[in-house]
Amino acid sequence: MRDAVGRGLKRWRAAALPIVHCALSAGLAWVVATLVIGHQHPFFAPIAAVVCLGVSLGQRLRRVGELVVGVSVGVGVGDALISWIGSGPWQIALVVALAMSAAVLLDGGSVIALQAGSSAVLVATLLPPSAGGGFDRMIDALTGGLVGLAVAALLPANPMTVAQRQAKALTGTLSSALRNIAEAITGQDAVKAAGVLAELRTSQTAIDDYKAALQTGSEIAKIAPIRWRSKDELRRYHTAAGPVDYAIRNTRVLARRTMAALKAEEQIPDGVAQVLMAYADAVDCLRAELEKGQTAQRTREAVRDAARQLTARRLGGDGFSSKVVLAQIRSIAVDLLQATGLNRSEAVEALPPLSPPAGSADPAAASEPARGREDRPGRTQRP
Repeated sequence: MRDAVGRGLKRWRAAALPIVHCALSAGLAWVVATLVIGHQHPFFAPIAAVVCLGVSLGQRLRRVGELVVGVSVGVGVGDALISWIGSGPWQIALVVALAMSAAVLLDGGSVIALQAGSSAVLVATLLPPSAGGGFDRMIDALTGGLVGLAVAALLPANPMTVAQRQAKALTGTLSSALRNIAEAITGQDAVKAAGVLAELRTSQTAIDDYKAALQTGSEIAKIAPIRWRSKDELRRYHTAAGPVDYAIRNTRVLARRTMAALKAEEQIPDGVAQVLMAYADAVDCLRAELEKGQTAQRTREAVRDAARQLTARRLGGDGFSSKVVLAQIRSIAVDLLQATGLNRSEAVEALPPLSPPAGSADPAAASEPARGREDRPGRTQRP
């Protein structure tokens, strides 16, 4: 019971600010619609404010437009049909079907369709058509949406807090997976590698939450004047989002092939575990530099150093899975370098070659950049 209450309080704390936004917006929307605009029963105003804001931050600008269009379609279809066919069970069903169909044809947004259907129901049951009623309801919906946006702009959440919380969870998943794979290789433990794979297969939620947090943070920074300074810091998180996603996907393939190699008793080259540990440290460094608003220079150097450790050793491997493991390690390095702000070409050029160029007997040639098959544009593994 204590754990359940604790989880509930944690969820409430996370949603406390959106709840306050909704409550204030509903009350203020009613006040504005009644005292300023002069509507006697502006029920669409508080409804629109609550639906616009919801209990989650994000896509609010789009919701305002969807609300106004949805109410307009629902009220318009309801007013047109109910005055002609009357009110009853089949009339309600017909009005809702037509209103929602019209909304879907206009736009694929779920808010539009639901608002059109609910508005049509209200017109068909509680609010019979009246002169000017449809236009007044549209004004109420717009008023509620705008009041909701104003409250969100004046009392905004900190977009960096939202982004950092989700980035910490995502990078923690990646660094933990890399360390556990390294431990599985060191201990020749295929079961541990299988456990890492199972955990990574559930990582999509963390990826989606991170991208949603960035969208939310960007919207807050756009509509809230006191958060405009956060735009530059958020840009770094946006830059890292795609590459970190790809790094997790590549790590998933790495875990699968590591498990297969260990089960087949293939010889994974020496040094792979140490490189993976170094990658995990680089991911932790990336998170720290993002939180401090710094250019990820130390992360860049850490990834390069780790790649040099690996290419200084024998990289052949004695089986298919071990060779794929090596290719994935290379791909993860490219992803991590891109997360620091490099483009793909710069990331590839920053890595040393896997082996000296063909026909070269000079060991020093290994320090010059070269491109392997896995480094060509578009060839990074995307499981």
